[in-house]
Amino acid sequence: MRLVKGGKKHVTTSRIEEQLARHSMRKKVSLLIVLVIILLLMVAGVFVFEKYKIRTVYVEGNTHYTDEEIEDMVLKGTLTKNSIYLSILYRNKEIKGIPFIETMDVSILTADTIKITVYEKALAGYIEFLGQYMYFDKDGIIVESSSERTVGIPQVTGLKYGYVVLYEKLPVEDDSIFKQILSITQLLNKYEISTDKIYFDDALNMTLYFGEAKVMIGSQDYLDEKIMKLKYILPELNGKKGTLRMENYSEDMKNITFQLE
Repeated sequence: MRLVKGGKKHVTTSRIEEQLARHSMRKKVSLLIVLVIILLLMVAGVFVFEKYKIRTVYVEGNTHYTDEEIEDMVLKGTLTKNSIYLSILYRNKEIKGIPFIETMDVSILTADTIKITVYEKALAGYIEFLGQYMYFDKDGIIVESSSERTVGIPQVTGLKYGYVVLYEKLPVEDDSIFKQILSITQLLNKYEISTDKIYFDDALNMTLYFGEAKVMIGSQDYLDEKIMKLKYILPELNGKKGTLRMENYSEDMKNITFQLE
């Protein structure tokens, strides 16, 4: 009887040891599978990182910043060198803290080549206030303040206001002047004309400045025709000091005079 009982005890102990061995084996297999998966993920990660590592960058839509400056803004940190990550991060991303830029978008052209599209704030002009250049949009809202002047955006003078608040509308007497500013700046862009300054008198008549030459545009009447004509006259004004009189230009009166000073 003792032998029988001892045999049962031996069998039971063997089964426990066998179960423990199988459990240990399963743990080892599971651990091995996990390690293999981790290794595969690491290999896949390295492959993807190298395949989609950015080597070529194209930039478009930027006028206030150089291509190199835009790249420095976007390609910050190790992860941003990956085109997939960057295209997700910069998907019509609103940009804060960088003057003149509204949003930026990154698209993948090839695995290692991306295109950065810059959408700048639409600026109609700027005024000088307390030593700063205050840039406003088509609605007259001050959108940026800078200590540096931006080439290609005209200074607007003759406006009357008592104060200037960033992100608020310029408090002028007649809001319709902003439509007039937008009209003239759009036409100047259309005909690829860059003016130094736009002056408005009390009657909202316009005068454009080009170096030492000024062009009296007058009212908005026949504005498109005036600016189109101006495009072909401007080369003749280069280096001259005087006033080009266009304020009376119309269908019936097309004579334009230049008064030397």
